[in-house]
Amino acid sequence: MSETPPWARAHEWAAPMQQAATGPLTGIRIVDLTQALAGPFCTMFLADLGADVVKVEPPQGDPARHSEPFEAGDTEHAFGGYFASINRNKRGIVLDLKLPADRDLLLRLVAGADALVENYRAGVMDRLGLSWESLHERNPRLVYGAIRGFGDPRSGESPYVDWPAYDPVAQAMSGVISMTGTADGQVLKVGPSVGDLYPGTVAALAIAAALLHARMTGEGQFVDVAMTDALMMLAEAAVYRYSYKGVVTKPMGNSHAQLSPFDIYPTADGNCAIAAPGPAHWAALCGLIGRPDLIDDDRTRSSRERIAHPAFVRETISAWTSRRTTAEVVELLGGRVPVGPVNDAAALFADPHVRAREMLVAVEHPGSPRPAVLPNTAMKFSATPAGIYRRPPKLGEHNEQIIAELDKEPPP
Repeated sequence: MSETPPWARAHEWAAPMQQAATGPLTGIRIVDLTQALAGPFCTMFLADLGADVVKVEPPQGDPARHSEPFEAGDTEHAFGGYFASINRNKRGIVLDLKLPADRDLLLRLVAGADALVENYRAGVMDRLGLSWESLHERNPRLVYGAIRGFGDPRSGESPYVDWPAYDPVAQAMSGVISMTGTADGQVLKVGPSVGDLYPGTVAALAIAAALLHARMTGEGQFVDVAMTDALMMLAEAAVYRYSYKGVVTKPMGNSHAQLSPFDIYPTADGNCAIAAPGPAHWAALCGLIGRPDLIDDDRTRSSRERIAHPAFVRETISAWTSRRTTAEVVELLGGRVPVGPVNDAAALFADPHVRAREMLVAVEHPGSPRPAVLPNTAMKFSATPAGIYRRPPKLGEHNEQIIAELDKEPPP
């Protein structure tokens, strides 16, 4: 009998789910009208922080719900890994917002909510009779969050306001791709979908700040995050380099325009990151690799000289790292010089740091013979622990529960 692979046993040692919501946003209710990635990632942050996030889906469901991968042996296919990863901790309800009765249900939800988040194209909610202005009139303390490719006209109408946008479009138009790629100039998009994930993160912070303002003043507001704007923030170095010196940042492979060494180096069995631009770390690195002469070498005396001689620095360090395994490099330099292995997913699952920090959580999965393993929140709180306490919802799973709650709530 073949041995069960490590990835299929990870749930056995991954951290368990929390028993209940205990994060700092516990007691906050958020109506989540988002789909795909940027919006659900935003509301996932808020749900991880303890907010009661009610995910509103159309009858056919969020398209991400039906995306691969599915758990082996999953008999239900209620959702795959894509949906699970960014929709944990949420309750789910199905509403067809084209139907008056379902719009009325949404309005009842909004009346008692602290925030609403959507990532439709500009004007969609307005045409449904659910504009920010009309919802704000019903619930003056409501925080209304919108995530769109090029923002909402209320904050400044982009000439691209009606264009659809996805991750690579946001990465491209914001400047991120122009500075990412190989040393010979081939541009590459960033691997993780930062064109969605970073705008979602920015929106979560903005909504949390607006919620605090609403709690203090009773005043809700419209929160607008454009994917391209958020990615332009992420490409901040390209902006200040051009503003200060007229320099257009180009791809530099894994190196850095202002720091050296600050790169990815080959090892005998993989790659590792080494960053030693400061004098103390540079001196320590020179000693550990047996090249103390480089401390006072005219080509490497300071970071400025090392930046001026990138090929020499890279060849020197690579000659040392390439004769050793990644583990050997990390063992020798770790704790003395900033260093780290280039981990893939398998390596992450085996990393003792990941286990110690409980960054992987075993999450119940309907129809599957074993729990799924998902990344935990990176936000650690001493008094109000945040984390995963509820699996993602099946389509419309909480309709009856949520409607019953609405029936018990007094009218606004």
